[in-house]
Amino acid sequence: MGKYILKTENLCKKFKGDMAVNNISLSVEENSIYGLLGPNGAGKSTTLKMITGILKPTSGGIAFNGHPWNRKDLLNIGSLIESPPLYENLTARENLKVRTTLFGLPDSRIDEVLEIVELTNTGRKRSGQFSMGMKQRLGIAIALLNHPKLLILDEPTNGLDPMGIQDLRKLIRSFKGKGITVILSSHYLSEVEQIADHIGIISNGILGYEQKIDPKEDLEKLFMKVVSKNRKVG
Repeated sequence: MGKYILKTENLCKKFKGDMAVNNISLSVEENSIYGLLGPNGAGKSTTLKMITGILKPTSGGIAFNGHPWNRKDLLNIGSLIESPPLYENLTARENLKVRTTLFGLPDSRIDEVLEIVELTNTGRKRSGQFSMGMKQRLGIAIALLNHPKLLILDEPTNGLDPMGIQDLRKLIRSFKGKGITVILSSHYLSEVEQIADHIGIISNGILGYEQKIDPKEDLEKLFMKVVSKNRKVG
């Protein structure tokens, strides 16, 4: 068993009396791809927003790289949650330049991340004219600028065509070789099954399953079992 880069302990988030995330305890190994599965509205995005500091937990704890999470840890966490944060009137390079200036990073990092996500040849094309897949990859490039140890991708294949999904899958797989741990949330079982090392299944705000992926396991059957059980709880 490897070192854990992220652990949550009994993490809860309540909105107006409704428990959206209910005592979730995740364990994410360093240099792995962790697939967070669950139907729409299961609590995946809410959990990831707490890990990235967008939402404050109602209760519970988060540990990052062996210590209690604090806002400085965001320097080591990259994320793409919901839609990519793009200035659509700017080119890919200009979008990244805004961030390198803000974070005091060298311009050489722009070329590095554009190469990683294969967007080096977009020239003067504005990002608003990009395909959905190109926008997603630019969003990931932005998340990679700060050399994160942990990259969080929330439903990154939403709206992509099969070619875009294949390209993104290949890109996500490459991150382990660069020493980047990935948390990938999705409701597409086959997507996660093809690239993840470990999975967690959330339903009704409850983490009902967390294990290393077993190629012999029928993931669809397992998913339906966990989701059905926790729906009854709700």
